[in-house]
Amino acid sequence: MSQTPTIQKKRIELPHQAPFPRKLFVETTTRCNMTCPMCVKQTEHSTIVNGHMTQETFAALTPAFAGLEALILNGVGESLLHPRLETFIAEARSAMPDSGWIGFQSNGLLLDEKKACALAEAGLDRICISLDAVSPEIFRRLREGGEIGAVARAFSALRSAKKNIPGSRLRGGVECVVMQDNLHQLPEVLRYAARQGAQFAIVSQLIPYAAGQQDQIAYGTDTDAAVELFERWRAEGERQGIDLRTVSLGSWGISGIGDPRVSALVEGMKSEARKKEIFLNVKEIRDRLGREENSEELAEVFAEARAIADKLGMELFLPAPRPQQERRCAFVEEGGAFVSWNGEVHPCYNLWHGYRCYLNGWERTVRPQVFGDLGHQSLAEIWNAPDFRRFRDNVLRYDHSNCISCTVAPCDYVEDEVFQQDCYLKTEPCGTCLWSMGILQCLQ
Repeated sequence: MSQTPTIQKKRIELPHQAPFPRKLFVETTTRCNMTCPMCVKQTEHSTIVNGHMTQETFAALTPAFAGLEALILNGVGESLLHPRLETFIAEARSAMPDSGWIGFQSNGLLLDEKKACALAEAGLDRICISLDAVSPEIFRRLREGGEIGAVARAFSALRSAKKNIPGSRLRGGVECVVMQDNLHQLPEVLRYAARQGAQFAIVSQLIPYAAGQQDQIAYGTDTDAAVELFERWRAEGERQGIDLRTVSLGSWGISGIGDPRVSALVEGMKSEARKKEIFLNVKEIRDRLGREENSEELAEVFAEARAIADKLGMELFLPAPRPQQERRCAFVEEGGAFVSWNGEVHPCYNLWHGYRCYLNGWERTVRPQVFGDLGHQSLAEIWNAPDFRRFRDNVLRYDHSNCISCTVAPCDYVEDEVFQQDCYLKTEPCGTCLWSMGILQCLQ
């Protein structure tokens, strides 16, 4: 008697559930030859110490290399300062699949022709040079210790390496952090980079680590969904002869006071926001009305940048113009793990180092999240430990609070010296993450 064969469905393995990380972000060093004011290391309360990753710590990552899609060799330091950088690259390249890539970001000061050729021979795929302006004055102010001429020399070295090293996979690109002082420079940054031979450009917005940097951000803290909702109700108000710009803040919080038409309009908007779970920061959105010119400028510059990149054949990664309601953590979704120079393992950029920053006018303290130390456990043990797996699963549920757009932030939850939970009772401190909201970007 014959039996019908059982058809077994192949289980689809999600990157964050794989036996090893699919991407590794490895901080080879925390030393740097520049003191950029927008760097987390330069913050007033920074506790980051200088150190190089040892050969033993890097070797502990070897079991993951066979399945890696990407190895990004940078953290808060300048990767070119590490004396064994080429050795690390060669060791990883020999063990990684051919489809996997190795890269890092750099200020380019130490990238001469000899170094570029050595990196290409070792198997480096991508290097991203910091380029925030083409104006020498603005460049020096934003990249303290740097010169625009160093960028040109770095790309000259990359061109020589590509020409002189047969089979080189090396691609050069630039990274630009946009803010009020240099936003207008972005189109020319792309043109300049293309002339130097850059094949891609990564644009990120600013995270203010100091109180004085808050007026430099080029984005509002209201989400795209909140802006869309507000603009619809604002248009409805105009049809009724109501200008929401003149409505007192008291009318937003208390119904039944003043013009009943205003109360109905405000309550209707608040009701829709609650129904759709949109954080509606009334004060921020009202203030935004006075900054529409800045918002329009940002949109125009980004549109021009996109057109230039398309014309020049340059791959361009632009950030969101404002925080996105629909969040996405590419670090966790794509199976990333972050390794500090001393062997500590973290889940993402946001929780890699301790720092203070300013969000919507309030100071936020972020503490690093450490899931293990390669000096005491293997990478597999750390990555597959129940607490780390649970963390990654919980992050991808995307049901954390949206603190950046909340009208009561900072509350007791986020003000705790050590984060315990948010107002949704979630234990992952993702409510203020500007990476998941599309504002911050990096090589990944």
